[in-house]
Amino acid sequence: MKTEITTDPIDGAARFWRFSVAPMMDWTDRYCRVIHRLMSRHALLYTEMVTAQAVIRGDRDRLIGFDATEHPVALQLGGNDPKLLAEAAKIGADFGYDEINLNCGCPSDRVQGGAFGACLMREPALVGDCVAAMKAAVGVPVTVKCRLGVDDQDPETALDTLTASVRAVGVDALIVHARKAWLQGLSPKENREIPPLDYERAYRLKAANPDLTIAINGGIKAPSEWRVHLEKLDGVMIGREAYQNPEILLQVDPLLFGQEAPVADAFAMLEALEPHLAMHLERGGRLHAFTRHLVGLFPGRPGARLFRRHLAERCVGADATLDDLRAAIAHVSRHEAAAAA
Repeated sequence: MKTEITTDPIDGAARFWRFSVAPMMDWTDRYCRVIHRLMSRHALLYTEMVTAQAVIRGDRDRLIGFDATEHPVALQLGGNDPKLLAEAAKIGADFGYDEINLNCGCPSDRVQGGAFGACLMREPALVGDCVAAMKAAVGVPVTVKCRLGVDDQDPETALDTLTASVRAVGVDALIVHARKAWLQGLSPKENREIPPLDYERAYRLKAANPDLTIAINGGIKAPSEWRVHLEKLDGVMIGREAYQNPEILLQVDPLLFGQEAPVADAFAMLEALEPHLAMHLERGGRLHAFTRHLVGLFPGRPGARLFRRHLAERCVGADATLDDLRAAIAHVSRHEAAAAA
């Protein structure tokens, strides 16, 4: 079904942060981002979180390399040392990233051990110092992605205090995951599901800071929800829904940017993906680097289950080729059905 195109005028910063796909560990790598970009020209894409030390000392091409077709694309950094974050931000900007984002929301054991991520909700002054150092080092926007608070913090006080700290040093945008994080007692997965969502808290933050660009994240799925949030906020960021049901991205450009989607459907996207796959294989890469991000395609179509099985059985080996992917696609009917076969 053809998506109705919006006629809303959108420009400037409102366009840049209007819609984005969240940084997700083990998911939003460079291969995933190419797939997502083929379905939306305008969605802002984020890398997985990379620590500042890894950027400075590690294999940069492997860690933060990206394809020029991914623009606009943002680098998310993890860390708590203003000097190291500034150095890593400069490296990222020199690589060509359109934005540098500081992670103040991840609750994993790894970030707790390093006292960054969601732990920084307890250190608003330090977050301000980090943002100030990063902004001094780069000419691209510097943003923060945060939670409402952590553990027993009052979300009213915690979020306001963090916002005031980063506003004072000129943060370009704040992305609010509208849940608290519990650093003790909940796993990262549980932290994405169990703490209750409080979108109204983000709305109040925007009302109190009308000149600050604020986007919302957390539990957002259907396009009908996007427009509801955009009546109160500047941007919407979706996470798991974009990964587990990537075809939803075909609605972004028509609904939110007033343009046709780059491709008609998932079949056309896969055709457009073939040159990227061919180049990747020529360089010695494995097909699975891309195909592991395709399992969410074709919901509600006969043959979808066979498609996923073929990906799992025939597209994971070192010798898998484009023909193996084409054979997987051949299982899927071009006609939609009520439930996946």
